[in-house]
Amino acid sequence: MNNEKTQVGMVVESSPSNIMIEIASKEIFEEYKVLLQIGKYVKIANGNIDYIIASIQNIKAIHQLDKNDVSYYKFQVNTQPVGILLDGIKFVRGNATLPVPTEPVYCIEKDTLELIFSSNKNYSLPFGKLVQNNSIDLKIDGDKFFSKHIAVVGSTGSGKSCTVAKILQQVVGICDNKNNNCEDQKNSHIIIFDLHSEYTAAFALEEDQKFILNSLDVDSLKLPYWLMNSEELESMFIESSEQNSHNQVSQFKNAVILNKELHNPTIKDITYDTPVYFDIKEVCNYIENLNNEVIGKLADENLPKLLDKTLVTDRIIYFTKIYNFVVSTTGAKDKASNGPFNGDFNRFVMRLRTKIQDKRLGFLFEPIKDDKTPYTTNDFEIIMKQFLGYLNKSNITIVDLSGIPFEVLSITVSLVSRLIFDFCFHYSKLMHSKDLHNDIPVMIVCEEAHNYIPRNGGSEYSASKKSLERIAKEGRKYGLSLMVVSQRPSEVSETIFAQCNNFIALRLTNSNDQNYVKNLMPDTTNGVADLLPSLSPGEFIIVGDAVLMPSIAKIELPNPQPKSQSVKFHSEWNEKWKNIEFGDVIKRWRKEQS
Repeated sequence: MNNEKTQVGMVVESSPSNIMIEIASKEIFEEYKVLLQIGKYVKIANGNIDYIIASIQNIKAIHQLDKNDVSYYKFQVNTQPVGILLDGIKFVRGNATLPVPTEPVYCIEKDTLELIFSSNKNYSLPFGKLVQNNSIDLKIDGDKFFSKHIAVVGSTGSGKSCTVAKILQQVVGICDNKNNNCEDQKNSHIIIFDLHSEYTAAFALEEDQKFILNSLDVDSLKLPYWLMNSEELESMFIESSEQNSHNQVSQFKNAVILNKELHNPTIKDITYDTPVYFDIKEVCNYIENLNNEVIGKLADENLPKLLDKTLVTDRIIYFTKIYNFVVSTTGAKDKASNGPFNGDFNRFVMRLRTKIQDKRLGFLFEPIKDDKTPYTTNDFEIIMKQFLGYLNKSNITIVDLSGIPFEVLSITVSLVSRLIFDFCFHYSKLMHSKDLHNDIPVMIVCEEAHNYIPRNGGSEYSASKKSLERIAKEGRKYGLSLMVVSQRPSEVSETIFAQCNNFIALRLTNSNDQNYVKNLMPDTTNGVADLLPSLSPGEFIIVGDAVLMPSIAKIELPNPQPKSQSVKFHSEWNEKWKNIEFGDVIKRWRKEQS
């Protein structure tokens, strides 16, 4: 390329965050206007053979008069340096030196862009086309992208779900409704928290394509309550605002540990958090018996006393059934007084019973195997295989949260993500003991993340926030990464986004969200975020260490697509009146069998 033909101006001011360029005439600007758009790039001479690559941030036309009072225009272009083209053949992010005033400035043409985006062989994963020149592939470093946490943000209708679906389809080998890995399945492990049941359609191929989708909804998900840790159990059953909540916690903890020991006599050193079976109904019996307990006060008694005058020497019997106790009285012949918790747990017992009997929570409290028996400690392996796709050898597991009651959404997300983290942690430790690394890395995709890991929120979100923030801070060391997807980034946990190394930002119309995303981006790249409100559907800004430099690109639509399209109100309203079967809707609502 003849650089002299594309010289457009010169440097007039230079700083680490802004290189100001002057274009001396309207004629030059008009000739190269198509290459001088905001978001596109210029190259600036930096010595004899090196060039600074800079992104155009804004352009200003300045009207002036010459000495003969003839008007003319010159143009001021502010750019942000993003890297350096060494020897004209290799692009490197960042730059140790800056151009001085009077250095010439050139437009970047197609062959230079191709050179930049193909000079580093580590950046080999196609990731759409550059908006600046849609004949050039944007390529990223797949290892740096997926092994470090990813943020995908964009307003409703910006193409966020389609972008996420296309990225994941590329990973597992789906293209144009076909499975490219049909005869040679790869080792990817992706778990999607799908809040609106959108993504199943994006991975549902014809049977001959041999792509098995592991879809877990409220009816097929097996998530036994006994896998919950202390925080999740207490979040489920304890009201922290109640006056005697500390007693509820202490006695519930004691009952759970005793019941775990009762049902797992061969396992030593059982704690509140040990993931082994216990019977929640038996624990509820225990708490209710404590709530009804009356202590005999005759000589040599001072023990709980049943209605048949039996003294309870070991409260372990409280697990078996609800007992009747003697009446509290001060009479000399049958003196008895209320137990230490008598009447204190009325609301607690009611809450326990209500949760256990709630049919909507059957996936937690009554998960049963095909042989109609409950899941117990020995089934832990099957439960873990369910999430990692090892029951049906699936690359994609969709945890469909659309049917999960809102009051247990946080606990469900917390429990699944924590189990996956713990598995990755212990598997990595086993591999490290053999001087090997984790060879089954896992990625969790948190769709609509602001709904369960909000920036601000009460105790109802504490479980999911704690689990996912732990993954954000520690997961990468154990082969577990996050893709956090949200239409309201300003409402997502700051801790989560602070750990993300790569950002994909589609159109954002809310000013708070725009400013939040700008602040998250590195200082040397956040200027490009000014384009966020003007991006077209499907266009995105990508920044991070997985891309050579901040870029605006557009990825192909996925095929098949997720069910994320908006209902076409006006078109539907112009159709003829449609009758519906209300009975079918109500049956599904009530979870009745059809």
